[in-house]
Amino acid sequence: MKKNLFLLGFMVCTMAMVAQTEKKESWYFKLGGSYFMQTAATEFPTVGGNAALDKVYVGGKLTSEESITGSFGEGFRTGITAGYRFNTRLGVEIGVNYYSSNDKTMAQTTTDQIFISNGRPVYNFRSVGQITAFDLAPALVLFLGEHKGFEPYTKVGVLLPIHGDLEITTDAVVPTGVASPATVAVHSVDKVKPNPTVGFMSALGTSYKLGKRISAFAELEYRNFTVHGKTKETTEFTTNGQDVLAGRSQAQIHTNYVDRLDVNSNNAATNPNGLDSTKPMDELSSYVGISGLGLTLGLKYSL
Repeated sequence: MKKNLFLLGFMVCTMAMVAQTEKKESWYFKLGGSYFMQTAATEFPTVGGNAALDKVYVGGKLTSEESITGSFGEGFRTGITAGYRFNTRLGVEIGVNYYSSNDKTMAQTTTDQIFISNGRPVYNFRSVGQITAFDLAPALVLFLGEHKGFEPYTKVGVLLPIHGDLEITTDAVVPTGVASPATVAVHSVDKVKPNPTVGFMSALGTSYKLGKRISAFAELEYRNFTVHGKTKETTEFTTNGQDVLAGRSQAQIHTNYVDRLDVNSNNAATNPNGLDSTKPMDELSSYVGISGLGLTLGLKYSL
């Protein structure tokens, strides 16, 4: 009996849905802006041989050390979207978006004096990263019905980054190894190009009719994907404000990210012949996360 009642209820619901999905084919376009907050925070990768740590030294002694974690999922996005409704319930969208993350400190050391520890100099530096990217966002949309001008909907889709990079800016005061001057101010900018990747997104939103064809809309969106580094290039390198990039070797300017280092890699740590400075250096690949929860506000125009 219960099974028959369940089947009867399912059939009634199905018939009601079919009755409500009369043909309503139409195109629409959306223009919006978003702000995202980061969700999952992970430890940042090594930057220029420096681990993702915030260290403080006083009097040549380490007084505090903290792991630096975060996500590049916090930032602003603008985009335009084209959508097509097959009927009153089902549609598809594809968006083109430009995203700019907030700056994130990836590694930092603060000290009141420069000294040698474990064979390495300890000095003041700070590395800050920012991601900018264009992406495509195809999605499947389920419209939940219109009531008093409001039409809520949900959508799920994928994110396909098509262009962008991670820019890492490092400012440091480093020892020169001579008496005068004892230190030099170094500024560098590295750009990391990513491998192709795919992310996931889902959203809950609603539109509100302002006119026959114009609507305002708001969406709460979650997205999550990781970026896998492919290459790195130093685009700026100055000492005390003077451009000295031309004096850097190919190995110092260019990096190829690989999954494994061995005796054939161009890396002094594993190659018995040392580093060939005339070729890009090989380093282990790393990942950064771009996960966030965002609110999008904009306008929708229906044809």
